[in-house]
Amino acid sequence: MKHLDRLGIACVSLVLTAACAQPAPPAAAPSPTPNPVERGKYIVSTAGCHDCHTPAKMGPNGPEPDMARMLSGHPESLKITKGPKLEMPWMGAASATFTAWSGPWGISFTANLTPDDNTGLGKWTEELFMKAIREGKHMGTSRPILPPMPWQVYRNFTDDDLKAIFAYLRTIPAVVNHVPDPIMATAPPGK
Repeated sequence: MKHLDRLGIACVSLVLTAACAQPAPPAAAPSPTPNPVERGKYIVSTAGCHDCHTPAKMGPNGPEPDMARMLSGHPESLKITKGPKLEMPWMGAASATFTAWSGPWGISFTANLTPDDNTGLGKWTEELFMKAIREGKHMGTSRPILPPMPWQVYRNFTDDDLKAIFAYLRTIPAVVNHVPDPIMATAPPGK
């Protein structure tokens, strides 16, 4: 008898719980897939591209991106011919614009990513851009892409991500800015 009482109480409890339960909220609608340009803008904005490719200027709170030169790379007007002498424990140094970097590799200058035909990515194809990021070679075949460019990380983007980045870069204002070629380190005398 006690067994039936417990069973009855359990059934009543189950029925009451079900009757009093709130209905489950409707499933959230999947967020719409952004178009490639919007996706590319998101990736460029979150992957730190502006940190090096947009020259910094001094603002009221210190260095800030100069968005009038968005993603235009190292300013050609800022001539740099040698880097600072670095001794341990220092590995690298950056210019005041954060667009030139000096280290054991020499001096690297961040590229102009705007769609300018003569000084930026204007004549690059999507395939060439993807190959450069995947293989770490300028224009996909020539000199190595130098530090601090984290191409070893960015090569892990999906094809769709890299295509979206390239699509976005095609839409930003073109800036005429010839970035100098890197200055490769030379071996110290006697080596």
